[in-house]
Amino acid sequence: MNFLAHIYLSSDNELLRIGNFAGDGVRGGNYTSFPVAMQAGIQLHREIDTFTDAHPIIKQSKKRLHKNYSHYSGVIVDIFCDHFLAKNWQQYSVTPLEDYIDAFYLSLNKHFDHLPDRFKKFVPIMIKGNWLLSYARIDGIQLVLDGMNRRTKGKSKMNEATKELRAHYTDFENEFTLFFKELITFSTKKRKEIEKQYNI
Repeated sequence: MNFLAHIYLSSDNELLRIGNFAGDGVRGGNYTSFPVAMQAGIQLHREIDTFTDAHPIIKQSKKRLHKNYSHYSGVIVDIFCDHFLAKNWQQYSVTPLEDYIDAFYLSLNKHFDHLPDRFKKFVPIMIKGNWLLSYARIDGIQLVLDGMNRRTKGKSKMNEATKELRAHYTDFENEFTLFFKELITFSTKKRKEIEKQYNI
């Protein structure tokens, strides 16, 4: 899952949500220096990723991309999932997407000092470019994939993946819808277990 999904699959606890959002910025066991609720969010992030990577529906989506993008296909599917979540947001939340995202940006600024160093570098750029809202449009996904391709020095060719998105749009969307229903159930149960573990 990509950023928007991790944010959505969190609780109302701001630090837990930020931990879930920024989980990729923390390696191994190097998370005990963060606030307790962020530690819980980081653990939830890892549980979500493990569930996602092993799921047969996601494997099916990745298989459609593997020939052209090899091991980058998982990253691309994560980004596609955020597109379908943003596009169909009204099915998952009564809060308008723009309002939800604006509130999250305020939360990020409020707790900026707690972010992992790598996230401190790009979060201001993310907010300025309003990445999360742009996910709802294919041209927004194109910008994300362009950036990812630049970071791989052009090796990934991820910037070309919107061709497959357009060609197999209904298949990708149907797979996301089926998978995300299961992920919501899993992550809700897992979050409650983690909150109990961390006493938050």
